[in-house]
Amino acid sequence: MSAPSSEDRGAAADRASLERRRAAAKRVREARDRLTSTSGTRPAFDYELLRQFAQNRLSASVAILLLIGTVGFLAGLWTGPLAAGIWTVCAVAIHAITLSQCRRLLAAAPDEVKITTWRARFVLLDLCFGAAWALNVTYIVEQDSGSGTFMLFVMLLVVAVSSMLASSLPVAMFAATVPVTTAVACELILRGDVHDYILAAMAVTAQGYFTMLAHRLYSTTLATLEARAEKDALIGELEQAKAKSDEARRHAEAANIAKSRFLAQMSHELRTPLNAILGFSEVMKSEVFGPHAVPTYKEYAGDIHNSGQHLLNLINEILDLSRIEAGRYELNEEAVLLADIVEDCHRLLKLRARTRGLAIHQVFEPELPRLWADERAVRQIVLNLLSNAIKFTPQGGEIWLKVGWTASGGQYLTVKDSGPGIPEEEISVVLALFGQGTNAIKSAEQGTGLGLPIAKSLVDLHGGTFTLKSKLREGTEVIVTFPPERVMAALGPLAEPSPALAPASRQPPARAAGDRITKAGI
Repeated sequence: MSAPSSEDRGAAADRASLERRRAAAKRVREARDRLTSTSGTRPAFDYELLRQFAQNRLSASVAILLLIGTVGFLAGLWTGPLAAGIWTVCAVAIHAITLSQCRRLLAAAPDEVKITTWRARFVLLDLCFGAAWALNVTYIVEQDSGSGTFMLFVMLLVVAVSSMLASSLPVAMFAATVPVTTAVACELILRGDVHDYILAAMAVTAQGYFTMLAHRLYSTTLATLEARAEKDALIGELEQAKAKSDEARRHAEAANIAKSRFLAQMSHELRTPLNAILGFSEVMKSEVFGPHAVPTYKEYAGDIHNSGQHLLNLINEILDLSRIEAGRYELNEEAVLLADIVEDCHRLLKLRARTRGLAIHQVFEPELPRLWADERAVRQIVLNLLSNAIKFTPQGGEIWLKVGWTASGGQYLTVKDSGPGIPEEEISVVLALFGQGTNAIKSAEQGTGLGLPIAKSLVDLHGGTFTLKSKLREGTEVIVTFPPERVMAALGPLAEPSPALAPASRQPPARAAGDRITKAGI
């Protein structure tokens, strides 16, 4: 496996720093919320829990009224209509007051709600509600000692309903259920019968079970609120990050426009003196007006000319790269033969390779059809790759040029050398702008670090792929592929028009050929 690059390590460090800052902010926020909260949770959570308590009570208001009416009617069988009616009216009044307070809470603004006051108010109302149920069952027992089962049934209903409705406010749940459970358990124990002892144990066990269930519901509700708060915080961070990225994008676009203007202006300003430098140095190097009195001046003129030519090539490469990055590099597409372009580039650089003692081998598949591509761009790709191979291959080395079909029906070009190779961790460096590997830095013939990035960008503009494979002491291989959509299929012979066809339906041969080219996917 290759070692991570410096960009990957920097990105990982930035992510780790962001996570540390986020965790620290969360700890500070939680500590502040614990200090300002009366229940150990966030103040916002306290308000949401109260709202959920009120909403649960309002949604179950009809069910509670039915429960009160049913129990009041059944209690009348033991206590009489008058006592049962009084109890029913009192229970309904407490329930109505609770509902009115719930509506007031939901209608109030969050900033106007005092959590402690409202919590105490709801706890007090539920305590009165639970005391009313306790009085009911106690009075029934006093009237009929055989009503233990009914008393336990009423207690279980009250505890179950209160546990479900008041789970978001555990203190209110205790206030509503503990009085009736205590009353039932005490009445059953005071009877002194084994059967009543069992019923009392069941009452206490049911209270514990529903208390645990209410606690689980409370934990689930709190976890849901925390997840929602985290989601809202994450959405806020994403919106801030998006705003920052939009601002950075606008700055980058402005900087890119400024860069393009600067390069356009500087290219004009630099080309003007460069033309004079190249022209006069060429005249001096060629000794057009006679030999130099001092031979060293001829060498100096050659150095000046070579330096000016190098600077002109650098300016051209920067301008090409700038146009590609700005999306202003337009492809002048035409039908070209990839093998012929590679052969021309080989012919141009053959002398340079021969002076370095390098052997260049060509392997071209026969009868390759034409490509629909920009000839200048393809030629620049080949020249850049072949120049790099000649530059970094030691004397006596070999270079292979291959052109052929890809498995998908496209065409490929490979340039492989027997040079020192590139370490795997430096491949991303040499493909970056102005990036140079360690071997390039040590080489006496250093470049600008723009050849490979420009070649890769030009391949991308053609919809192809650019792959660089290299290992130390095993050489380097660059594979460029062009998609099948850019390969022109061989055109068949034109069919003679039938004499039966009207003259208006005949097409000229040139147009028919053009139609076939269009159908071939060009």
